[in-house]
Amino acid sequence: MDTAQLTQYANEFLDKAWMWASSPAFYSQLGFILLAMTLAFTLSAMLKRKTPLFKHKPKKGPFLFLRIWVYEMGALLFPLFNILFLVIMSDLSQWLIQKNGVIKIAEGWAIVLMIYSLNVRFVRSPFIHALINWVVIPAAIFEVMDWLGPIITYMESLHFEAGNIKISLYGIVRVLVFGAILFWMGRISNRTGQRIIRQQAHWDVGTREVFAKLFQVALIFVIFLLLMQVMGINLTALAVFGGALGVGLGFGLQSIASNFISGMIILIDRSLAVGDYIELADGRKGAIRELNMRSTTIETFDGKDIMVPNEQFITTSFINWTHKNKKQRYSIEFQVAYSTDLHALFDLLRDVVASHPKVISGPDVPIEEKPDAEIAGFGDSGVNILIEFWMEGIDDGENRVGGDLYLMIWDALKAHKIEIPFPQREVKIIQVGGQQSA
Repeated sequence: MDTAQLTQYANEFLDKAWMWASSPAFYSQLGFILLAMTLAFTLSAMLKRKTPLFKHKPKKGPFLFLRIWVYEMGALLFPLFNILFLVIMSDLSQWLIQKNGVIKIAEGWAIVLMIYSLNVRFVRSPFIHALINWVVIPAAIFEVMDWLGPIITYMESLHFEAGNIKISLYGIVRVLVFGAILFWMGRISNRTGQRIIRQQAHWDVGTREVFAKLFQVALIFVIFLLLMQVMGINLTALAVFGGALGVGLGFGLQSIASNFISGMIILIDRSLAVGDYIELADGRKGAIRELNMRSTTIETFDGKDIMVPNEQFITTSFINWTHKNKKQRYSIEFQVAYSTDLHALFDLLRDVVASHPKVISGPDVPIEEKPDAEIAGFGDSGVNILIEFWMEGIDDGENRVGGDLYLMIWDALKAHKIEIPFPQREVKIIQVGGQQSA
């Protein structure tokens, strides 16, 4: 092709371009584009002015991170409405003048600008930022110019085969691009979701943690499935393999699965919480220090940790001393001599027990919770005395009230010369047949 032919083709192209640019259809579509931009600007400005979420940046309150994110999304109102109105104007132009090519090009560039705005304002990862700048935006421009199809066809032609597997340059690029985007979106969604879950103050710590972990596992599973689809792997065969694997694991890990599900039930129904004082069916006692998905750690007051499988709390009975009410009632028993003035003794014992700082007492305390002393029965050597009192927490560890009260009662009895009797036996000597026998 010589210079004259190139000049001729160039002149023909310029003539056609000039005729197209000077046609009424061209100017009509420009008018539709300007109308779409005007409507988008007006509507976005009105929403920013009238909507509290877009008007002021939130500084405190619930779901603060989410509300800040919505506020920042306000900067994208104009690009979003611009695309929306361009789509409407494209259909309107096709209906009125049977042409919408210029508006279609404007739609494409509006989408490119939207992607660029998202990248500049919201993408913090350097890798994803570079990926969008050098891969996503050029691909969007090629699509606007109608060059993306030929480029993809050429990249698919560069391939190699290994048996039934066909790997092309386009497939590798697609997996890398979409895989990076999926993992980036998964990390952002995981961080946001777990932050929202952990901010739910009406849930206890264990419940928040289990839901955060379940959200993370579910998100990873969804990303894995999407990535398999991008790679072109048949999920039907994967489902069959996963079902067989699940059956095998179900038989082999039945106990672990049972403890895992039991842990979920415990955390959801809140029958146990960190800090509860537990007494197991075999008599072991301790405070719950940690609730895990497989087991619960109970810490005894002598410094030992008891690892209890979660299944045991579902299938066996146990006593939760402090779950609903930390107030507990305790009792002390001892004997005094039959010669003791019990009326004075009871007043003395009530005052002594009430003087302990850990014992619940005072004029505002209900009568059924005040320290009390009474006769428990009549023994062989003396009168059995029962003292009952209430306290906050368990009588052990830092709340070892029982030992203190025994010492205080001992001192009070000695000070008032009240006798705690020794075991007594009455021996009678009976004379039978001239001989004495005991």
